[in-house]
Amino acid sequence: MQRVAGAVVGSAVGDALGGPFEFGPEGVFSARFPVPGAGGEMCGGGGWDPGEATDDTQMAVLVAESLLERDGLDPPDIFARFQRWAAADPKDIGLQTEDVLTNDMPWDLAAAIHFQVNQRAAGNGSLMRASTSAVYFAAAGQEACMDAARRISALTHGDRAAWEGTAIFHELVRVTLEDADPLSALPGVLDLVHPDHRGRYGTVLAADWRPDQATEFNGAVWPCLGSAVWALRTTRTFEDALRAAIDLGGDTDTVAAVTGGLAGAYYGLDAIPERWTQPLHVPLPGFEGRVLRLADLLDLAHRLGD
Repeated sequence: MQRVAGAVVGSAVGDALGGPFEFGPEGVFSARFPVPGAGGEMCGGGGWDPGEATDDTQMAVLVAESLLERDGLDPPDIFARFQRWAAADPKDIGLQTEDVLTNDMPWDLAAAIHFQVNQRAAGNGSLMRASTSAVYFAAAGQEACMDAARRISALTHGDRAAWEGTAIFHELVRVTLEDADPLSALPGVLDLVHPDHRGRYGTVLAADWRPDQATEFNGAVWPCLGSAVWALRTTRTFEDALRAAIDLGGDTDTVAAVTGGLAGAYYGLDAIPERWTQPLHVPLPGFEGRVLRLADLLDLAHRLGD
């Protein structure tokens, strides 16, 4: 349960920590907070209050609550919750996700039609919300866990590249919850990726890959996941992994959310600094003004893990 709670809370912490630095240049986080552990990092800014989680965690909570209330995967229900949230004018929502949720198409066609028209849907918008579903489906085993990731991803992203990245994340969390080393598991996980996408993921998840070698902005699913794995691989603590992720610049909230999910599962809840968890809060636009705080996220994580 330390790892389960670490995955859910760690992702939310990364999201809230990285949100104020989104679309900024490299190194801004460490330039502002040069001494690790000194405090003040959950600073807010860019429209976000200190500790406020963005759309990444808001959607992850909606997925979690659907899984728990529907006693399993109910794609139309998840999609309906997403639509209700999107209609409530959240502070932030990905352009692609917004298009899919507001194009008046049914749940099983909206993303596919969007992809057919635009031919671009490999953003990280389904990867960013995957911490809760990864925890929930971990006990179901490898095949079911990765299949669920693909099905949830496909609700908003029609490009299989996004499905596969989310499935890899699910599997890395699953093996970590079983006390296995996710980095050692990577070669075997890549064997489970669809052949059309295996090569590209093999590149960004290789031990010698660095984010400065990315060929796309880290708002795309490949470099986002690759950057999160790199941050875990090249650091030795939860805090250092998050600092490394945010210092990459760009889509900092999502890269840090994905990093936080992996690092939280790896190091456990106790490794997450209390100064980061205490101000954490997750507004849910469209849901009666609800705001989840640390105790709510811990309760959610425990129910997902059970």
